[in-house]
Amino acid sequence: MTVRRRFVAIAMLLLVLIAILLLSGCGHPKARVDVPPPPPPASTTEATASQPAANVPSPKERTLPSPGKEAEVETDADLAEPSLPADAKPLATETGLASWYGPPYHNRRGSNGEVYNMHAMTAAHRTYPLGSIVRVTNLKTGQHALVRITDRGPFIPGRVVDLSLAAAQKLDVWKPGVAEVKVELMESAATAGSSGKWAVQIGGFPHEPAATKLADHLKRRYQTAKVLCFNSPAGDWWIRVRVLDDDHDRAQKLAAETATPEGAVFLVRLD
Repeated sequence: MTVRRRFVAIAMLLLVLIAILLLSGCGHPKARVDVPPPPPPASTTEATASQPAANVPSPKERTLPSPGKEAEVETDADLAEPSLPADAKPLATETGLASWYGPPYHNRRGSNGEVYNMHAMTAAHRTYPLGSIVRVTNLKTGQHALVRITDRGPFIPGRVVDLSLAAAQKLDVWKPGVAEVKVELMESAATAGSSGKWAVQIGGFPHEPAATKLADHLKRRYQTAKVLCFNSPAGDWWIRVRVLDDDHDRAQKLAAETATPEGAVFLVRLD
């Protein structure tokens, strides 16, 4: 019996050892996997295709840049139509074509030094004093609006006023592009007795060489005048001639004596 028990004990020990070896043989060494770190959070300053576009400010909320100064914020009053006393009478009247201008002049400096905002009730005129109030009437529809003169133009023969986009929309000039209008100077910004500052503007030239050639000719012919050749935001070239003392009669005489195969010649008030 003692031998039999010893044999059984040895057999059971062998079975346990075999089981342990089998269990250890089934396991595989674990391979090391390098897991990349999570991507950094998306920058809040970069837009993605799934994100909606930022809201575009309405004209009433628009901030206009002013080089060298803090940003100027346009208010409702800045964009509103000017007002006049009920008994205001026209000081001058003319008829002709009205056009309108927006980009690429929007947010650029106008002739009066202000940043042009095409959403304000303003206009460009060649000779009315800057800051004057003008009433424009569409002769076809009868619609009329008051605008403030802030810029110079239009420099196309036959056109008498260049409206902002807002004014053009109110007067039904926006879609057709041009319309026959009556322009009435209702309030002049000129100082009483002031003769104004005058110049001659010539253009536009599609190519710089033609503008430069005429500018050089005018410099030689009118040695006391200041001749400036410049590129407009629209891409064409212009010449501006400031006569001695910015005198009206001298400017008018120079305009009458000047001819060009390209563009046209305009008498323009500077102030």
